[in-house]
Amino acid sequence: MPDRITLPADSNQALGLGQFAVDFMNGGPDKAGNPDPRVLERTNMFHIDAVLCGVSAISLGTNAPTVLRREAAQYQVSGNGRDGVLGSGKYPATRPGVPVFGSATDVIVEKAIVANCCAVREWDSNGTNFGYSAERTHHRAGEFGHNDFYSVPLAAAQLMGKDGAYALRGMVLTDEIRGRLAEVFSLKTYKIDHVVHGAIASAATFGAMMGATPEQIESAIGMVVAHAIPFRAIRHGHQLSDSKGASAAISTEFAILAMKRSMAGFIGPKDIFRNPEAIFCLFEGKAKNDEAVKKGKKSPFDLVLSRAGADFTVMGMHFKLGLYEHQSAGALQGLIDLLRKHPSLLSSRATPGDRISKIMVRAYEPAFGIIGDPHKRDPHTRQSADHSMLYLVCTMLRKALELHKAGGETQVGHRLDWKELMLGPHDFDKAAINHPVTRALMAKMTFEWGGPEYDAKYPDGIPTSIVITDDSGSAHDSGLVMYPAGHARNTTADLKDILNHKWKMLGALAFEKPEPVISQISNLERKSATDVAHLYKFDILDRGRFE
Repeated sequence: MPDRITLPADSNQALGLGQFAVDFMNGGPDKAGNPDPRVLERTNMFHIDAVLCGVSAISLGTNAPTVLRREAAQYQVSGNGRDGVLGSGKYPATRPGVPVFGSATDVIVEKAIVANCCAVREWDSNGTNFGYSAERTHHRAGEFGHNDFYSVPLAAAQLMGKDGAYALRGMVLTDEIRGRLAEVFSLKTYKIDHVVHGAIASAATFGAMMGATPEQIESAIGMVVAHAIPFRAIRHGHQLSDSKGASAAISTEFAILAMKRSMAGFIGPKDIFRNPEAIFCLFEGKAKNDEAVKKGKKSPFDLVLSRAGADFTVMGMHFKLGLYEHQSAGALQGLIDLLRKHPSLLSSRATPGDRISKIMVRAYEPAFGIIGDPHKRDPHTRQSADHSMLYLVCTMLRKALELHKAGGETQVGHRLDWKELMLGPHDFDKAAINHPVTRALMAKMTFEWGGPEYDAKYPDGIPTSIVITDDSGSAHDSGLVMYPAGHARNTTADLKDILNHKWKMLGALAFEKPEPVISQISNLERKSATDVAHLYKFDILDRGRFE
């Protein structure tokens, strides 16, 4: 079997995804997934990153994860292989349920998954994909998404008594399916939330790992697309709500339930990618005036999926180096670069930041539309602040001013980098959001669309530039930033060192000593089935409610 397969537009791609997933997880030597060690290493890193984002959000008592963990606790299960909702359908689990982070109590699997996925996503600090194929120019739809879904394959491995290598392969499969869908269909173009791709991938992966047939997976994918499409209304408004951060979790909860129902005998819509009334043909057929797509004779895209080697979409995904909307990474890198080159900007005559008269950032769409929204000029909640270009840049700049003041002139230019200026949860509490220095800097800042020249360079990179004008009128320009630290095509940053700092920073919020937990969840391919069964068993500190 070749290292990649293509599901043509004129084929039943939902069934094809089901067959691919089953082969990837359970096929023979010539069909099973065989990712290169580099793919496994990178997936391991994203998994560690996701877990530490989640447990730190739990430790600080953030609202949505707390609510969903309490809900999960109401669905405790015991017994052998049944969780009480599947009737007489086939469900070969050897364990009745799985635990939420930091627990040894089994609950119904979709309730553990919705709680864990929500916690992972709460800070908006885990990985990001860009929907960009370097090889195929027609597969650059530019849909973003995030590494929110690892609780799905981990839960399936726990239910089936499988080892870490099996769980890790499931994580690769989840990222591969959602990443390839992001290359060929832009949900955001039609105001649909990006989590749909992850929900489809979750249904396929969970089904394959649980022993479902390709036809049952097709049925579950059909249910997800027909019954549970979230629109971007959850991300619109003057101040964002819990729905924004919980969107992936809620969609995935439904995907798991759909897969379980399908395995129990419920039949959902077939061939959903060619269904003329489903989102793919309905929107793209009209947008491109393609009669074959509008009539459901073909889907709007071919779908290419990797089975072996190193060409997996996880290799092109971006690590966030702290808490920030990924669209701001180019501006934050540009700010760091500028301050290292021009440390005099951090000097002050009387008040912090008074050597700076203007700050101007230029970026591409969709960055300008999403984090340049006029509503985000005056954020009052963490969810809005971390989607405000002005707030993110000016908070990092405030931290640089504070570091300069504490370290003295001789230290500036030597200590200003991602580790020193990394944005953490407490940079988004009420005190930080209303910090007078940050607000004064925001008043000096403008954010502009860079025009077609910038747009053409996304999603290959994160094309951004920042110009800071000092109090004498001299302008200091970062130049165009394409691949900031954390980006898959960045070749200059010490990524592992920066991530290790991030993991310890977040881990220290949840544990007295984060290193043992980091070790516990690392190197999944070496973990036994017993290790996997208790992978998330650790005591999470209660730091009180995040304010």
